[in-house]
Amino acid sequence: MISKIQKFISGTDFSNALKITIAAVSPVLFFSYLGYFHIGFTIALGAFFTFPSDIPSNLKHKINGLLVTSLIIAGVNLIINLCYPYPWLFYPVLILLIFNVSMILVYGQRATMVSFSALLSLSLAFAHLNTGWEILHYSGLLFAGGLFYTLISVIFFHIKPNRYVELQMAECIRLTAKYLKLRGDLWELNSNRKAITKKQLHLQVELNVLHENIREVLISSRTKSGSSGQNRKLLLSFISLVEILELAISTSFDHNKLHQKFDGYPRALETYQNLAYNLGKSLKLLSKSIQESKAYESEHNLMEDLHLFEDTISDYKKDLKTDSSSEEVLMLITMLHYAEKQVEKIITLERAFTANINAKDLKGRDKDIEKFIKPQYYPLSTFVENFSFSSTVFRHSLRITITILLGYMIGKVLPLENVYWIILTIVVIMKQGFGLTNERTYHRIFGTVAGGFIAFGILYIIHDSYIISTIAIIAMLLGFSFNPSNYKIGATFITIYVVLIYGVLSPDNGNVIEYRILDTIVGAALCLLANYFLWPSWEFLSLPVYIQDAIEANRNYLKQISILYNEKGEVPTEYRLARKQAFIEIGNLMASFQRMLQEPKSKQSKLPQVYKLTVLNHSLLSSIASLGTYIQSHKTTEASKAFNVVVDKVIENLEYSINLLSKSNYDAIAAASNEDFNQRLTELKNIRAKELKQIKLIDEEAYQIKMQEAQLVIEQLIWMTSLSENIVKTTQLLMATKQETQQ
Repeated sequence: MISKIQKFISGTDFSNALKITIAAVSPVLFFSYLGYFHIGFTIALGAFFTFPSDIPSNLKHKINGLLVTSLIIAGVNLIINLCYPYPWLFYPVLILLIFNVSMILVYGQRATMVSFSALLSLSLAFAHLNTGWEILHYSGLLFAGGLFYTLISVIFFHIKPNRYVELQMAECIRLTAKYLKLRGDLWELNSNRKAITKKQLHLQVELNVLHENIREVLISSRTKSGSSGQNRKLLLSFISLVEILELAISTSFDHNKLHQKFDGYPRALETYQNLAYNLGKSLKLLSKSIQESKAYESEHNLMEDLHLFEDTISDYKKDLKTDSSSEEVLMLITMLHYAEKQVEKIITLERAFTANINAKDLKGRDKDIEKFIKPQYYPLSTFVENFSFSSTVFRHSLRITITILLGYMIGKVLPLENVYWIILTIVVIMKQGFGLTNERTYHRIFGTVAGGFIAFGILYIIHDSYIISTIAIIAMLLGFSFNPSNYKIGATFITIYVVLIYGVLSPDNGNVIEYRILDTIVGAALCLLANYFLWPSWEFLSLPVYIQDAIEANRNYLKQISILYNEKGEVPTEYRLARKQAFIEIGNLMASFQRMLQEPKSKQSKLPQVYKLTVLNHSLLSSIASLGTYIQSHKTTEASKAFNVVVDKVIENLEYSINLLSKSNYDAIAAASNEDFNQRLTELKNIRAKELKQIKLIDEEAYQIKMQEAQLVIEQLIWMTSLSENIVKTTQLLMATKQETQQ
């Protein structure tokens, strides 16, 4: 229990909550002491509005983002107050303001949070409308609050500049350890492999997000301020983590076949499973040591585990009197080589946190590293290009604009006390996807009701305003701490905070919770109805784009592998970029499919085909990465014409599927001739037979290496061909089903 509390306090969410709590509470306390409570409260609101846009980044981007947000929240409040007395001007300006602020979502994560901050400022502008010079005074105080939060955030950044990346790295290591543990679970004889694979797919989505966050902060900082010892350590760790995951994804085993082969010699698989589990345990322990800021000490000797498995292979050959070229021994050697490479990478990762890292330790692995992050660029053309109903952001902007207007008008017509709370509920709950909006609606209502009952219980028992204020501050801190990870609990604590503050400021206002619950229900109902009826962004509408992007990324990755296999030499940056993009796009496809599962059953159109294409693309990525990993880590022979013909056929299948999805004139695409392809595939299958004839011409070790290359390359090419053909068939079925639906 104590360790969990320590982990919670040392986490990023708690640190962020501490920043906003300090930035919001300190001006209130200071100005209340001077007798100017309202000044302190307005500055606190400015800090509160600015806080959401404080996303992970290097210091320059952080400061620029917070300053822009401070200006926008003050500007939004100023515009609302200036226009409010003139209805003929107010409503058109309000519509344009909401729509344009929502449209900046097209510029990515930071813009999304800036948009959210602006909408928060807009909603609470109706809580305190001003006139005359008070308008400028109030907006100026909001801007001051934004500046004050920026100062607090910069101070926190300088206290522990690398703590965020370290915590993200610890979480990334923990999830990678979990992924490796699931690989160990696959070795159980009667394991539920479908359920385990599903868990692995979910983990890949989470890991993709973490990888992008770490890239943004780590590589941007390196580009701006150069390479420090700490930066090198974290960069080496990150590169090793990406390679560990790639190696795990790219190396798959036929577990059923292996269990059949070694049914009479279970020791082989048991020894390997223990090694597989220890790979994950080592990473989990490293993650824990980083989280707790403790020195890392390994509890597992992975080299001993490797030697034990090597001895097991030797004993197997002796006991069963088999030679090194048998299929069973080749299988075990493939498993051993995978484990050796993983142990090497894990030891590199461990060394990064136990020894000093020099520039030479990266050995060129950071070459062109800045190309792996997206540049901070906000062209007007991106905004204009999204001015269409085909854009989900455009539809969302229209939807939230209409919903806020409806909420405002309902609040004016009905005898509701706080109209702004309806608007605030809409801003907080409404997201682009129906599933996420639905989930947040439930959590918001639960948190409001539960928090209200708890808060009124506290007010009923405790009457000391200082004690109530202290509890309110603690509730605020916990609310912001839980909000990112558990919205239901976060909303509960935020409600407790709000009700307790009302209890201190207006002790007789006992009906505040009743109005808040009613306003919340009205806002939540409007969100659900709007997301269902107003140009809904059902996931099945955008899934073909995600599928197309995934297939294109796999095609580009395979092209780079083919170039590397043909030309040999050093791994180029283009290869690494193609690999990164393939992993990202497959993760995006899986995330989209997961969102689709949260939507109503009636809107889960073409679910079987979408699921099959998701699995097929993931399997294809695994097969392509397996070939790429082997080529990088082994000295390979010259690429044969047969190899290139088969690879070209796979690429052709993928491009045909892309044309189907992009609604090109695919009927005019001539079907590829399979005559040459079938001939080359037969040639590939005969490679091993040809090698057997040369057994007397080369020594056993060289023969074994050549046999292993032939086996792996042939198997992967045959598997990729089958997968690409299945992708074509499933895509054809998907598009045919779509056409039937539209008719």
